Amino acid sequence: MKHLKQTATAVALAASALLVSACSSGTTPDTAQNAADGKPIVNKENWPKKTPTSGLTKNLTLPLEAYMTSYEDQVTVEQAANDLQQSCMKDYGIDLTLPKAGANPPPSDNDANIERRYGITDRAQAEQYGYELPPALQEHTKQPLRDLSGVEVEVLTGHTKPELPKAPEGVKTGGAFSAPGKTKPARAEYNGKKLKTGGCTGWSKGRLGVKEAAPIVVAQLAGDSLVQSMKDDKVVKAIAAWSSCMDGKGHPGLADPYKAMDQGVTNDGKPTKESIALAVDDIDCKKQTDLVNIWFGVETAIQDEQIAGNKSLLTGIKEQRGKEVAAAREQMAASAR
Repeated sequence: MKHLKQTATAVALAASALLVSACSSGTTPDTAQNAADGKPIVNKENWPKKTPTSGLTKNLTLPLEAYMTSYEDQVTVEQAANDLQQSCMKDYGIDLTLPKAGANPPPSDNDANIERRYGITDRAQAEQYGYELPPALQEHTKQPLRDLSGVEVEVLTGHTKPELPKAPEGVKTGGAFSAPGKTKPARAEYNGKKLKTGGCTGWSKGRLGVKEAAPIVVAQLAGDSLVQSMKDDKVVKAIAAWSSCMDGKGHPGLADPYKAMDQGVTNDGKPTKESIALAVDDIDCKKQTDLVNIWFGVETAIQDEQIAGNKSLLTGIKEQRGKEVAAAREQMAASAR
């Protein structure tokens, strides 16, 4: 069960990690060009749909998704903050272009990762890519950020440029030794202007009312609901039926769909005939046993109970995020005028 919990939590939080790392915007131009190769920096056609439009999870939405931050909202706030930071830096006489948000979208719209929550579910994609993501989601658009000087870091962040600690005697730098860089409070002013608390980054968050509260709380609840659902008799029986079906198709020893994913993912990210065959059989067995609908139904009931027991907390998170997104949209609309 410990393994199941780790697997479930990883599935539930995978999209969250991707959302944090993949900056995007709901209001930036659709065709901002990458001067290096002519490809769009921000291509909304690659953004995940709010609700799946194909496969076994088509039109399925878990209750907790109502309290999760959508990809578009996440990146709208981030882009608005970037714009504010650039404007703030300019007030100090510093021209800084931050990377455009939206360049590297994740495969799922929010932390539920519903498309792969119960393993892969889209047969059309499986026929082409097996267990791998489509090529467009495997590409990474690079947006180089120039190296900032010490004073520029101070103006932007409110602290000095991190200084890497010296490695212990006999340990080569760049090897196994690593430690976080040390910083000090920034200087009081630059170019005759007082630096802002937290630098331009902290100032931008203040302008948008961003609080470092915890979208992770909702993701953790979703992880717990997935773990609980795996213990339910209906799900246990459905997974066993799926496993038996896979055995009959020549794929023995697969205890659950996550094992199939582990087995089917290739080292180089390129599908093989074997991985595609496994993926297609995986989805066909899910359809034959109705695994996804059974699992989804059980988890929906669990999440309804979670919401009832945490209503005040979840409502507060949703309201706070709504304020941040509204402020971000207002800011970007003002900037566009």
